Amino acid sequence: MFAGQAEEAMNFYLSVFDQSEIKQITYQENGSVLHATFALKGQSFMCIDNLTGHPHAYTPALSLFVQCDSEEEIDTVFDKLSQGGKMLMPLEPSPFSEKFGWVEDRYGVSWQVNLAKQ
Repeated sequence: MFAGQAEEAMNFYLSVFDQSEIKQITYQENGSVLHATFALKGQSFMCIDNLTGHPHAYTPALSLFVQCDSEEEIDTVFDKLSQGGKMLMPLEPSPFSEKFGWVEDRYGVSWQVNLAKQ
């Protein structure tokens, strides 16, 4: 749920991830997103615009987890998601991964990106 930025956020995410697509968008009469579905690397997501004025802030307590297929991909994804956002954990080796990082994007959505051990 985005504060009037659902379509903008969705298009940003599609620019970050390969193998991404918009599946469906339904607009309200005022042009805001009533309901949209999109896929990132085969994973389906939904988004809407919250125009009610009720605050529904994102929190890192819930993060989207993305498995990256190469070091080049994880570096690119982490860099793009970090722009305008903030790093919660830098990209570095971890006990469960060759490389792992945690970032909050410019929309406040928290992402954990992982490069699995090969």
